[in-house]
Amino acid sequence: MENICDYCQHDLCIKRVPVFAPLEINVLEEIVPYVMRRNYARGSLIVHEGDLLTSLYIINKGSVKAFKTSLQGKEQILYVFAEGDFFGESYLFNNEESGYSIEALEEVQICTLEKSHFQNFLLANPEVALKIIEELGRRINLLEINIQSMGVRSVDTRVAALLLEYLEKFSFDDATGPIIQLPLSREGMANSLGIARETLSRKLTALEQQGYIQSVGNKALRVIDKSYLEKMAGR
Repeated sequence: MENICDYCQHDLCIKRVPVFAPLEINVLEEIVPYVMRRNYARGSLIVHEGDLLTSLYIINKGSVKAFKTSLQGKEQILYVFAEGDFFGESYLFNNEESGYSIEALEEVQICTLEKSHFQNFLLANPEVALKIIEELGRRINLLEINIQSMGVRSVDTRVAALLLEYLEKFSFDDATGPIIQLPLSREGMANSLGIARETLSRKLTALEQQGYIQSVGNKALRVIDKSYLEKMAGR
């Protein structure tokens, strides 16, 4: 573990996080001495379900998944967090145990800010507290929609919505259009949707045959018709 300010050569990682972005550099520099960095290899468990979290975690590089494990050992993926996302914030105001595990989906760099420093920072910068509340509300809303959709929305709608979410968080543009770098395997994607892997594969194949997406190797998809996916997702 080391001071992130030295590692990033003053390119503040916390400036990349949307809830911190509105703050002036001189304000952010006040907490730089308390921000620490740690590297995790792919497959590493960063947080275990039941852990007592005492830090805010900021993803400086890479992506992670948050998941719960049932008594039968079945995994349910709740979120996929990308570079610039954060987690652990809701546990910094109580002594409750983490309700989920966090696993690195690739090589990950995590910056952490200890509970006491984070709370003091929020007291001095209430606008950040409001932004965090907004983000928590967005995540709760997304989780509720995902739970409800498993019994209400069609599989086609859910697949399209997931692709649009990944397009927003895990894509880049090339000369042929936007390409999604899939953060999860087909099995992981199916798990997050509550469907069988075979069902997801059929839906993706159908979308490709109809010319709306195109596979780029095993871990990427080119989006050819975003407007169709939006219509399919009910947006």
